[in-house]
Amino acid sequence: MKNPTTFTRRALLAATTAMSLGLAAPALHAQAWPSKPVRVIVNFPAGGAADQLARLVGQPLAEALGQPVVIENRGGAGGNIGGDAVAKSPPDGYTLLMSSGGMVSINPHIYARMPFDPTKDIVPVASIARVAVYLVTRPDMPVKNVQEFVAYLRQNPGKTSFGSPGNGSSPHLAGEMLKSMTGTFSLHVPYRGGGPALQDLLGGQFDYWFDPGVGLQHVRSGRLKLLAVGSPKRSPLFPGVPTLDEAGYKGFDADSYFGFYAPAGTPAEVVERVNREVNKILASAETKSRILELGGDAAPMTPAEFGQRATIDSGRFGKLIEERGLKGN
Repeated sequence: MKNPTTFTRRALLAATTAMSLGLAAPALHAQAWPSKPVRVIVNFPAGGAADQLARLVGQPLAEALGQPVVIENRGGAGGNIGGDAVAKSPPDGYTLLMSSGGMVSINPHIYARMPFDPTKDIVPVASIARVAVYLVTRPDMPVKNVQEFVAYLRQNPGKTSFGSPGNGSSPHLAGEMLKSMTGTFSLHVPYRGGGPALQDLLGGQFDYWFDPGVGLQHVRSGRLKLLAVGSPKRSPLFPGVPTLDEAGYKGFDADSYFGFYAPAGTPAEVVERVNREVNKILASAETKSRILELGGDAAPMTPAEFGQRATIDSGRFGKLIEERGLKGN
């Protein structure tokens, strides 16, 4: 008969080893991520602010993760098509969404029915940038400043038009905010992204828009005219250009936050890893400079802070949407 003390010790050792392996398995699984390319769905077409920011951060993120980061554009329905694709993807960390905050904070107010719930079916991962909007007109519009611009709108009610990357986008709401504050009316022309809208403004198809930074190179070249900044503070890119608040429209703020989201249920350790790596990227002088060139500011946050920002923006933009009667079908 075996020594009972020896048997007990062996059983205890086996049990302890099994428990240790069981506890280590999740950690080993988490450490194995990522073991294949990570897909980033941008819910707006190529050339817009979301696309440019995704590509700016995507390469250094791939280097940090040791796996390719593949950018895929799925525009349409104010970002809902790309958002829905991510919301319905496996929550394994291999599909991320790059979006403006508007899809989370604005779209639920605009669209009576959405194919997913952005407050439940996706989770915030990492904020990338606070994106400002710039009041830009075609160069032949006969105005030199905000005062002349507003006077022109009043003299031509319903005869002017403004473009945007889509219904519910921050440039669209900036245009509605301006109409509300100035008591003017211009026709809104929505596009399937900032890139297509910019091309039509350059072609003279509409009169003005609130540029999310994608057209600033054309301002510098003289192909477009910059009148004001739709942010609480002036842009260091154009320090001589006033804000709309300074021009007399107090409290004008149409900025939005762009960043990464993931399907609900994505492991917390994956969310934390992506957030940590993105914040490191945003801390570099080169990344800050390139985001500034796009007209924005690097905006590193924790996932919780990013989610809270969307809640705040939902409150302020939701009020405007209700006042302007912008809710769709």
